[in-house]
Amino acid sequence: MIIIKSKHEIQLMREAGKVTGEVLHLLSDYIKPGLSTLDVDKYVEKIIRDHNMIPTFKGYGGFPGSACVSVNEEIIHGIPSADRILQEGDIVSIDTGSTYKGYASDAARTYPVGKIDDEAARLIEVTKDSFFEGIKFAKVGCRLSDISHAIQVKAESEGYGVIRDFVGHGIGCDLHEDPPIPNYGKPGKGPRLENGMVLAIEPMIVQGSYECDTLLNNWTVVTVDGKMAAHYENTVVINDGEPELLTL
Repeated sequence: MIIIKSKHEIQLMREAGKVTGEVLHLLSDYIKPGLSTLDVDKYVEKIIRDHNMIPTFKGYGGFPGSACVSVNEEIIHGIPSADRILQEGDIVSIDTGSTYKGYASDAARTYPVGKIDDEAARLIEVTKDSFFEGIKFAKVGCRLSDISHAIQVKAESEGYGVIRDFVGHGIGCDLHEDPPIPNYGKPGKGPRLENGMVLAIEPMIVQGSYECDTLLNNWTVVTVDGKMAAHYENTVVINDGEPELLTL
């Protein structure tokens, strides 16, 4: 069941989203070679707690960090570690969220670590662009799969693969609510979008095959072919007009 949010609930999510967006903005200057992924996680958690909010991911399903920090071929759910050191030329996807008065936010970005090559930079840019193509259809009256289709068309037209095994989702009091939101599919399918729906839309785009595998830690998802992956996500409110991005 898709839960329609009241104006009051959306305001609480707006406050949570503002902090998550600030974290992701600050990370663009913070990320550099020599940091561990645990350093990144501690930085994220401090900012969230300094705003008197709760790191949404901390302990969720047993996840140990406040952020998923996924490097290069890691698509999602990278576990922060003191032993994983960011190197010049890496790309790192950071997925995190803040919870305020019981309401969650969720967003992700992929960052360059120092100077990266042109292909890695293009992957990051196309992943972001595919999100914005998708939300052109995040409007009352559109079908859910209209978003999915637009993301897929953009990514594949640029020569990239679109992850199938993991998808976006509704969000509210729970981090993951209905509906699931694939980043691929035919248009005109699924529920019609309504005012008050709140969605976490999150393209996960890869340089090669969309086939993926989960590491033995039972969390981290990687590309089977070892090629790079990028991730871009925002918490999005469906309105009568243009969608509102709470975490931008």
